[in-house]
Amino acid sequence: MNARIAPSAAAKLDPDALVRSARTVVATEAAAIRALEPRIGAEFVAACRLILGCQGRVVVTGMGKSGHIGRKIAATLASTGTPAFFVHPGEASHGDLGMILPQDVVLALSNSGETDEVLFILPVIKRQGIPLVAITGNPRSSLAGQADVHLDASISAEACPLGLAPTASTTAALVMGDALAIALLEARGFTSEDFARSHPAGSLGRRLLLHIGDVMHAGAGIPAVAPDASLTEALMEMTRKHLGMTAVVDAEGRLLGVFTDGDLRRALDDEQVDLRNVRVADLMTRNPKTIGADKLAIEAAQLMEKHQIHALLVVDEADRVVGALNIHDLLRARVV
Repeated sequence: MNARIAPSAAAKLDPDALVRSARTVVATEAAAIRALEPRIGAEFVAACRLILGCQGRVVVTGMGKSGHIGRKIAATLASTGTPAFFVHPGEASHGDLGMILPQDVVLALSNSGETDEVLFILPVIKRQGIPLVAITGNPRSSLAGQADVHLDASISAEACPLGLAPTASTTAALVMGDALAIALLEARGFTSEDFARSHPAGSLGRRLLLHIGDVMHAGAGIPAVAPDASLTEALMEMTRKHLGMTAVVDAEGRLLGVFTDGDLRRALDDEQVDLRNVRVADLMTRNPKTIGADKLAIEAAQLMEKHQIHALLVVDEADRVVGALNIHDLLRARVV
């Protein structure tokens, strides 16, 4: 059942007013982000050094909306090469503090810097000598004062017109966390393959981990004929292997050309071609596009799209055909 809008609320549903409100929010939060840039300096470098020198994990903590942002920061750190996890500060004081070890670094978030649940666990953290990095909106707060490194994410105003709902402040904290994660990623020399190893499921992992050798047809599955093969022999090989093409190779298996459905259509349209007696070498496409077995499968998809082709032959360093694939193989592997 659709919720009814009270008459007083309906009167306020002015499209122009709604757009103005939304644009004000965007502008306010954008200004909060811009204000962060000049604050990225020595303290930020110190935070990065603490985390890079960490022998354990980054333990992120925060309460309420800061906790939600903290969970996202922990997830981003973990997926970009910095082992991290989130601990709820309320649960920490009831046993979860045992998850934090002396070799860890704690990253605490609090806009006010006075969140009771966070401050309550600080003595235990400090007694163990665990480094503390704080992201707050108040450089003079208790949390900022107790931190080994403080990152200033203060804002001039929340986007909420009441000044109550965390909006610009949570955005600023999130961006500061992203800045940390990416700076650490680059400092570690973290690569796309490293990223894929922590994202093996879904299209991202497949795009970054799946290689041509994982999806190509090899051995007896490769369509191939000799250059003196007849058109009929080439068509039979194409039919058997179901790839819409066949390689034309010499006695050593080196690639001479490729015969495709397109070559067949062009031959049928050429009245000068004797279809009964013509050799496949006279109809094939010379110097076809090829790819190596060690390349990523997504590179095959990009090559096919660029040259408007639907199949590729896979060759080794000596130009011997070692595999073949078409767009359907990539679709089945969910690369495209």
